Amino acid sequence: MDYLRIFTIIVELVFYAYFTVAVVYIFVYSFATIFYRRRSRPTPTKIRKIAVLIPGYKEDAVIVDVAKDALKQDYPKDKFEVIVIADSFKQETLDALKKLPIRVVEVVFEISKKSKALNKCMETIGDDYDIAMILDADNLMARNVLTIMNQTFEMGFVAVQGHRTAKNTNTAFAVLDAVSEEINNSIFRKGHRALGLSSALIGSGMAIEYALFKKTMATIDSVGEDKEVELKLLKQAYTIEYADDAWVYDEKTSKSDVFVNQRRRWIAAQLTYFKDYFFSGVFHLFRYGNIDYFDKVMQMVQPPRILLSGILFIITLGSFLANIFLTQFIEQFFLLSFYHWVILFLFTVLAMLMAVPKRLYTAKTFKALLSLPLGFLLMIMSILRIKGASKRFIHTTHSHTGDVEK
Repeated sequence: MDYLRIFTIIVELVFYAYFTVAVVYIFVYSFATIFYRRRSRPTPTKIRKIAVLIPGYKEDAVIVDVAKDALKQDYPKDKFEVIVIADSFKQETLDALKKLPIRVVEVVFEISKKSKALNKCMETIGDDYDIAMILDADNLMARNVLTIMNQTFEMGFVAVQGHRTAKNTNTAFAVLDAVSEEINNSIFRKGHRALGLSSALIGSGMAIEYALFKKTMATIDSVGEDKEVELKLLKQAYTIEYADDAWVYDEKTSKSDVFVNQRRRWIAAQLTYFKDYFFSGVFHLFRYGNIDYFDKVMQMVQPPRILLSGILFIITLGSFLANIFLTQFIEQFFLLSFYHWVILFLFTVLAMLMAVPKRLYTAKTFKALLSLPLGFLLMIMSILRIKGASKRFIHTTHSHTGDVEK
């Protein structure tokens, strides 16, 4: 019996320690958003040439509208070029794209990946660019995004993440996805920059010095290319800026099956990179004092916010009921009380509340919260189906072609 008690207590403490680290992490950065201030940008001395790269796989429904919209920037027309990387597009889509004042780079792969498409494109278009601006095939930019990016590069940054936000909130899942995006913007971008650490990259709405991006991407052949690019930049001690006023509108998930596919790909990529970069992150922390790089590695093992909240709620509720109906059993085999779990859960809720922008405190958001239990179950499904998700491309279909207010 003593051995069983020791075992259960060890398991309990390991779980509690993991969740404590996760909660403290998001709480600290959520709280830090209170102190975030946008840095003043100097008047540019140079108008940099920007390659707007838009890779797409079977995105016939949205790509023409996205390409047309990308041309509407207030940036000098001779200083940016819209380049659509067309993988498995219909011929009529290609014909429509070629009528626009853009460049179309057609690519064909046995196994399609965004990293392959970007690398092939940059081999094709050459090196006559200063900045690579990467969009997803569903993204719409506010008119001043390229201007803001040029101003931010004037400050000496070589990588900048724009403010990606929802362009559609047409279903409860889309609203939850929109809220999740803004929570991530607060924790992993605003909060980090407020404490002097780098913003996280998202994979779209991001601008990187062209030569650096091309060199870095040449070493990458994965389905989580944005995270690997970020890790490699931070390892070299580059700081990634966050331009919170450079709005890039992104289609949010409307269907449960798309939600599962997205999350299983993201979780699989995170775990892969944690495994591959953990010891390197520890080494660079102690050898070079590279906190930024180590922080990013540790971020890879953080549970998704919806999963963290759901698990803590279940454990807290279970602990409460067990303390009422199974008091003797709990005292015999466990060390921590119900109140320990309540504290973690409450700090998680507080962190989430601080991270959500005030503009999203609406009736639509509160109504969408009723779908959280389903979202939690879908996250569990994503984890159960994670095998192989980091090794193959999982396509997310986009269909929302409507414009947004800019």
